[in-house]
Amino acid sequence: CANNYLGLSSHPEVIRAAVEALEKFGAGLSSVRFICGTQSIHKDLEEKIARFHQREDAILYASCFDANAGIFEALLTPEDAVLSDELNHASIIDGIRLCKANKYRYKHMDMQDLEAKLQDAQKHRLRLVATDGAFSMDGDIAPLREICQLAQKYDALVFIDECHATGFLGPNGRGTDELLGVMDKVTIINSTLGKALGGAAGGYTTGPKPLIDLLRQRSRPYLFSNSLPPAVVGCASKALDLLMESNAIAQSMAAKTQRFRSKMTAAGFTISGKDHPICPVMLGDARLAAVMADDMLNRGIYVIGFSYPVVPKGKARIRVQISAVHSDEDIDRCVEAFTEVGRKHGALP
Repeated sequence: CANNYLGLSSHPEVIRAAVEALEKFGAGLSSVRFICGTQSIHKDLEEKIARFHQREDAILYASCFDANAGIFEALLTPEDAVLSDELNHASIIDGIRLCKANKYRYKHMDMQDLEAKLQDAQKHRLRLVATDGAFSMDGDIAPLREICQLAQKYDALVFIDECHATGFLGPNGRGTDELLGVMDKVTIINSTLGKALGGAAGGYTTGPKPLIDLLRQRSRPYLFSNSLPPAVVGCASKALDLLMESNAIAQSMAAKTQRFRSKMTAAGFTISGKDHPICPVMLGDARLAAVMADDMLNRGIYVIGFSYPVVPKGKARIRVQISAVHSDEDIDRCVEAFTEVGRKHGALP
């Protein structure tokens, strides 16, 4: 159930890179970036992130939560509008609350509702559509092609949070914009170093250089938070190196995900989302999700039950996350355990 999509948090080269950075630069820099917290490794990592996403520049944060908290207030004014998917991550919602722009919330992945909201927002100076690229609770993927078409039609910018996409979605793991062929149409990407890219901590914004320059001057979480620790920078930088050298790890995810989803469906379970390694096993009942998760742990499978208020009432589930380091045998054993536990508790006939 970890977000360790590529297994890089325990990769020997990633660990070695962290140790080397720790020994060379110390435990931490005891400073924010603009005082004495910017070292060569921070600039190198920002350049690498921009190159990976094929963007002009990038800026590091302590987390993607901070990146989302820091962008909307710096970018948008009371003359502007932001249009947000109703199921966006809590950090996007909190970031939008901090800004003074006019706020619109459109129904989840509903393009008719988004278009209606964009039509109403034409009276504002600038329009920004904000969405998760992949939604972490349901494992569904935003319809970015359609979002970008609407953004072009109504002269809006597109922002995506790629925390559950960076490193493994798309042919080279560059995310949902690569997966759906709209890399040149998405303006701003926020993502994390704390999931697929080493799993430690850290987040970033990447996009047009003028935007990144603005964030360096105006983004409060960047200005008033300590620099990322050298060890974190080192491991994230090595993780990106491994991804840019070969797409083999990223591509291995698709087959493993399909194996789990198809076998669980054949066993009689309902798996939410589509083609994403987040595989929510939908159960509906909160107590059933909790007791099944406990029984799975007794069988050596570590999964967690999710229920209200993390997900809507009646939508309780056990969220399984597939990793590149899971073997076919691991996946098959997980399905077998789910089948046994599901029958025991009446989730399967």
